[in-house]
Amino acid sequence: MTAHFCGKLPGQPDTHSCRVGGVPLGGKSPVAVQSMTNTDTADAEATARQCFELHQAGSELVRITVNTPEAAAAVPEIRQRLDDLDCPAPLIGDFHYNGHRLLADCPDCAIALAKYRINPGNVGFGQKKDAQFSAMIEMACRYEKPVRIGVNWGSLDQSVLARLMDENNRRRAPGSFSEIMREAMLASALESAKRAESLGLPGQRIILSCKVSAVPDLIALYRELAARSRYALHLGLTEAGMGSRGIIASTAALAVLLEQGIGDTIRVSLTPEPGAPRTKEVEVAQDILQSLGLRVFAPQVIACPGCGRTTSSLFQELAQRVQTFLRARMAEWRRRYAGAEHLRVAVMGCVVNGPGESRHAHVGISLPGAGEDLSAPVYEDGVKTATLRGEHIADEFLEIIARYVARNYARKEE
Repeated sequence: MTAHFCGKLPGQPDTHSCRVGGVPLGGKSPVAVQSMTNTDTADAEATARQCFELHQAGSELVRITVNTPEAAAAVPEIRQRLDDLDCPAPLIGDFHYNGHRLLADCPDCAIALAKYRINPGNVGFGQKKDAQFSAMIEMACRYEKPVRIGVNWGSLDQSVLARLMDENNRRRAPGSFSEIMREAMLASALESAKRAESLGLPGQRIILSCKVSAVPDLIALYRELAARSRYALHLGLTEAGMGSRGIIASTAALAVLLEQGIGDTIRVSLTPEPGAPRTKEVEVAQDILQSLGLRVFAPQVIACPGCGRTTSSLFQELAQRVQTFLRARMAEWRRRYAGAEHLRVAVMGCVVNGPGESRHAHVGISLPGAGEDLSAPVYEDGVKTATLRGEHIADEFLEIIARYVARNYARKEE
């Protein structure tokens, strides 16, 4: 069994393509997963550790805040620490207000970063805006770095909004404020991209984003952005929120756009729960892409939802253990076995659908429901290979999965 990369869906917008570090972006390339650290970037050790954790979880691009001279000075050390860990994750510098000074004063930072993120609303104000924007683009040209021009409705360029509001007020049939707000975001992104190209940055090295926190507005914005330009697009619902609310909102917005072939990178901006790992946003982004059939990142667990026939918690506990086991082993399997991410495992709770679903999976187990015989048949590639009984069913089933992967997926050269 061999792995394959899924590209974007047929009929996708024809965007420019480039590379960010070693990651292909745009064109027909697979949609990439991006994440962002929440450490103090000046703490090089903590930031490198979190970058490594995010990359191990599957993040292909990692964005870090570069907001102070100390943070800028730490970027080369962060890059070196990641290289020492054999971690190729490209680092993206997130700049606001003072990026022009930080890049000029710390050229090692400018070189170590694989991409710059510039917010047109926060790059400068008044007469300084054009000069500071130009300075950052010139640095990107000098070091041949891609740039994401990232517009956010929480920090929208007020001069663009004021101009469009004035134009709207002169119309016979003025548009709504939300319509003008969306148009201002589009204008800010597209005009900034045009300005960057006039300064010498190739269109192939420009990525655009227009982030809001309302799902309908985000969908409308990106549909229009895709229709008006060929720049690669970064998708994300900004300030999506915490827990299931943030996951559902992000999925609702991104799935609609991705299904239409819109988007080249995605980031799920979840508010982490206290003490929760930052990697949750990576898992959600991967799950969105995998559910749409665009990428395959990790084995799929098909699990019974439960009903009156499954009154014990046995199948729930096993499904959870299997899910945790697969996520924990994937970093190793990704290095050792080609195609292990395509594995499908079924954990079923009774005799009604259990055997059938188990036969359809690569490896499946049908646990006993209420009143059923305390035995659990195991199927591999549609064939019953074992019947497990007793208190060690879970351990034995995990071992069967591990042996299946080692036996059926091609071993990579170490």
